[in-house]
Amino acid sequence: MTLEFSRVGFAPHYVDYEEGWALQRRIHEGVVAGTTPSTVLLLEHAPVYTAGKRTEEHERPLDGPPVDNVDRGGKLTWHGPGQLVGYPIVALPDPTRVADYVDILEQVLINVLADYANRGTRIEGRSAVWIEADGEGPARKIAAIGIRVNRRVTMHGFALNCSNDLGPSAQITACGIADAGTTTIEAETGRKVLPAEIAGRVEEELRKFEARLVKVAGTAASPEGALL
Repeated sequence: MTLEFSRVGFAPHYVDYEEGWALQRRIHEGVVAGTTPSTVLLLEHAPVYTAGKRTEEHERPLDGPPVDNVDRGGKLTWHGPGQLVGYPIVALPDPTRVADYVDILEQVLINVLADYANRGTRIEGRSAVWIEADGEGPARKIAAIGIRVNRRVTMHGFALNCSNDLGPSAQITACGIADAGTTTIEAETGRKVLPAEIAGRVEEELRKFEARLVKVAGTAASPEGALL
């Protein structure tokens, strides 16, 4: 069973977060049952804050877009126009550590960013993809990752900042990290990049890791689950 991709909605047809989450759950059940292929959803959301399991009440914004509570790991983050969101719903090969899966997602995004001369990197002890501290300021997060693994099938995923407004992220302590900033491809390069135009490159890079990402045969059901 190979990896499939679905481009769910891009500007001006933004995807409501609840609609996207419901779609994830439906596909997840099918992948667990072995009736649906492992699938990556790519889209742009209408503006929304999402709160992971570790979000504390004082971290929630007082105004702005709505806040949706979700069953992924991590804390508070923002989604909206100009940001490419990817939800890989994949049956992981056995054995696959959650950390290995996150490492693959990070490497995919680092490879894509290299197209734009962005030196995306990892920072020890922190998930996601970063631009290192330099003369422009402190380390800046350019892509967020928040996942759930249930019965060896993944949900949620990554958000790559392309040309989104950074204002909503500035109103919160994004992902609970107070000593770093947030950035976009456009802010780093001066080039406007639309999520719809970068989606193909993300697909290409995920294909390179397909053998490590997707269980080839049988169902994925098992009792364990994990949050990151």
